[in-house]
Amino acid sequence: QYLAEYGLEVLISIARFWAQRATWSQVKKQYVILGVTGPNEYENNVNNNWYTNTICKWCLDYAGEVIDQLKSSHPAALKDVFARTDFREEQERKVWSEISANLYFPYDAELNLYLQQEGYLDKEQILASELDPAIRPLNQHWSWDRILRSCFIKQADLLQGIYLFEERYDDDFIRRHFEFYESRTVHESSLSPCVHVVLAARIGDMRKAYELYLRTSRLDLDDYNNEVHEGLHITSMAGTWMAVVEGFGGKRVQDGKLHLFPQIPQQWEEYSFRILFRGSDLLVRVTRNGVILKVMNAPVNLVLYGQELTLQPGTLAEYPLQFRKPAVTANTD
Repeated sequence: QYLAEYGLEVLISIARFWAQRATWSQVKKQYVILGVTGPNEYENNVNNNWYTNTICKWCLDYAGEVIDQLKSSHPAALKDVFARTDFREEQERKVWSEISANLYFPYDAELNLYLQQEGYLDKEQILASELDPAIRPLNQHWSWDRILRSCFIKQADLLQGIYLFEERYDDDFIRRHFEFYESRTVHESSLSPCVHVVLAARIGDMRKAYELYLRTSRLDLDDYNNEVHEGLHITSMAGTWMAVVEGFGGKRVQDGKLHLFPQIPQQWEEYSFRILFRGSDLLVRVTRNGVILKVMNAPVNLVLYGQELTLQPGTLAEYPLQFRKPAVTANTD
């Protein structure tokens, strides 16, 4: 109903923006998106940023999917939207499909990695761990010219796209890209550590997940970026919740279902959180011995460790704790 009355009109406008933003490259024989800035604030005016192109492709595809859904569910409302937006379905959707199917994503076959943007590997490749702590954060010690030509990433960029569309990628894909890009990320933004916690836990690297949890939860307490005098970071506070619930707790919503894959850092004895999911109030408690689920008010359907469950109000159920098994991949440094 929302998409019919409000959302589709916005989607059409955004899809039209992307359609005119993409350019056909006679050299690559693909569509490219030039002169953009992705999530990484230590880059600007780059070409074919993977995150940006991923969002473009998703938007074009999703707008078409919504139109098809509304044809059967809300045909009258769809007709009104088409009239208000002067939408020429056959012509415009053909353009959307062509761009989506032929959009360029920079890729390095030798490393078996998608690149953050075109030319990223032209930069001198240095790991964040090799930086002298005395020159951190970089933006307080380096000129912007030096920052922009370095390989260092301020916050999740390509990995932000993987976080948003995680269900598309298998464990090996996520691990390869995480290991390469996180090692070049300086986390000098409050937006950064929490996304990496979620992905680290996803690939079973609980050591790295906990390390970055401390980074997001103690960002202002330990003044990592030497800027707490300017005020507190609400983003890192929200990021702490993300780290615990989405990272350690493995909370996802996929295909309309609540998924949980709780793990626990070796430094903790237990933790708990509550989720209100479609009217159901669920308490999740994770200990070193197991996972305890308590349904407070209404039945809840969920997927725990890949197993579908239906829990009734008042239920107090306990399940064995599981961990994701870390996979071994080739070193991409």
